[in-house]
Amino acid sequence: MSKADIGLIGLGVMGANLALNIAEKGFRVAVYNRTTARTRGFVEEAGALAGNIVACETLEALADAIAHPRPIILMVQAGKAVDEQIEALKPLLGAEDIIIDAGNANFRDTRRRMAALEESGPHFIGMGVSGGEEGARHGPSIMVGGKEVAYRRIEPILQAIAARYEGEPCQAWLGPDGAGHFVKTIHNGIEYADMQMIAEIYGILRDGHGLSAHEIAPIFAEWNGGRLNSYLVEITAAVLSADDPETGKPMVDVILDRAGQKGTGRWSAIEAQTLGVPATAIEAAVAARSLSAMKAEREAAERRFGVPAPAAGPAGKEALAILEQALLAGKIVAYAQGFSVMAAASREFGWNLPLGTVARIWRAGCIIRSQFLGEIAAAFDEAPQMENLLSTPAFAPVIETAHPHLRRVVARSAEGGLPVPALSAALAHFDTFRRARGTANLIQAQRDFFGAHGFERVDREGSHHGAWGQAG
Repeated sequence: MSKADIGLIGLGVMGANLALNIAEKGFRVAVYNRTTARTRGFVEEAGALAGNIVACETLEALADAIAHPRPIILMVQAGKAVDEQIEALKPLLGAEDIIIDAGNANFRDTRRRMAALEESGPHFIGMGVSGGEEGARHGPSIMVGGKEVAYRRIEPILQAIAARYEGEPCQAWLGPDGAGHFVKTIHNGIEYADMQMIAEIYGILRDGHGLSAHEIAPIFAEWNGGRLNSYLVEITAAVLSADDPETGKPMVDVILDRAGQKGTGRWSAIEAQTLGVPATAIEAAVAARSLSAMKAEREAAERRFGVPAPAAGPAGKEALAILEQALLAGKIVAYAQGFSVMAAASREFGWNLPLGTVARIWRAGCIIRSQFLGEIAAAFDEAPQMENLLSTPAFAPVIETAHPHLRRVVARSAEGGLPVPALSAALAHFDTFRRARGTANLIQAQRDFFGAHGFERVDREGSHHGAWGQAG
């Protein structure tokens, strides 16, 4: 029997679906799972695709089953498990073989692993995969980082299994070492902000206007037919329409309001801070998830302080149009922040990230796919060194029209006691970004007063100190 084209370790939900995707596209895939019973069960459940799957009960068998040079995908838990798997594979692989970490790894771990394997091999690829279970099975967005020569060896497989947008595969080599995993991290940061803003609009409709889940669902469905067209808005309408089979209540109403997170959103906020790039909408979304986890404290706070009753009245056509524009403005700011972080990382690490390509491979398969990614791609194609999407011809007029509505929503929410941290952060970012003369001059004066840090003057170059005298 012919050798497998590729190997895969880890048959959890994502690994199993990715293996089936590979097999369905006509490639032979050798699979291994730490639990032998899971490997056998996976092949039994594969049905007609079982002929393209080689079940391996040991790592030695897996390595022997793959044609040279041997690419092996790791779909194991990020962190220690990846390092352990690499160590177990190293004695079995040669310098030209390829280990592909397709989990949600911290890009700094990816860089470390690549550096450690640089001398002796095998090649190491950090590959971001977005789209969840459905994407893994039928076509994810794939973001690759590592040596280009290693990528080219697996490119035909990745092109075959990736999502497609108007026939174009949503996968690409984005640069050396941790580039792919960094881009996936920022993708997830934007995802956090997008989801949080949608949840804030839902909260306004529920707690401000007193609407039920079933009344809110068609609002998001209608918005998905317009400028807000995106996967997350689409599934929000579906989620709000669903009922709990046990109670008959809207499904969303029986779900505990405590959001989980696996680390990538937090990493994106940390890296933005490290690079000195404002990503305040992403940071607010990460903080909101952390605050949501404080359920007992929030319940105690409500007993102590109370919450306002819905005061906005019925959500008429004008009110819904304002909310739609506010969400659009907030989303654009979140995307702009994410792309600015990637641009800064590209300079810092010498990656030369093709940001237009990043936008293109996010148009299908990934969680944040949306209508305006094509416009983002075109904007970067026209100006590859662009620093901020908010200033581009494609988005400046949109923000110009939408930001007054965002301002109105944030103001009314503040007056009504409705929390909108990500939308508020997006508005504050825009207001700070568009003001040529800010207030940091006072901060510089304070810093010089207590620490003699110096400051720049508006009328001449160089570092200067203030004549503070005996003040204070």
